[in-house]
Amino acid sequence: MDIGELVLDGFRADPDRVAAAFEHELTRLVRERGVPADGPWTADVLSGLPPLPAGLSARRLGQELARAVHEGLSGRGEVTP
Repeated sequence: MDIGELVLDGFRADPDRVAAAFEHELTRLVRERGVPADGPWTADVLSGLPPLPAGLSARRLGQELARAVHEGLSGRGEVTP
């Protein structure tokens, strides 16, 4: 799985640390829970994210974003083309 770009507005967390946490958590979720073979494999825009406080740590922000993306890829969240 390749995530080309992840854009975050309004957060002060270190983007490299957010990206590392995101990649680690998404890899873990896909490995442990998988994603449907017939599910959407691309998501240009992820919507419907729960509100996230701007002061989250880079690690926590990356984890929460990965969980939201996994939910979308699994058909349980909102992923729009």
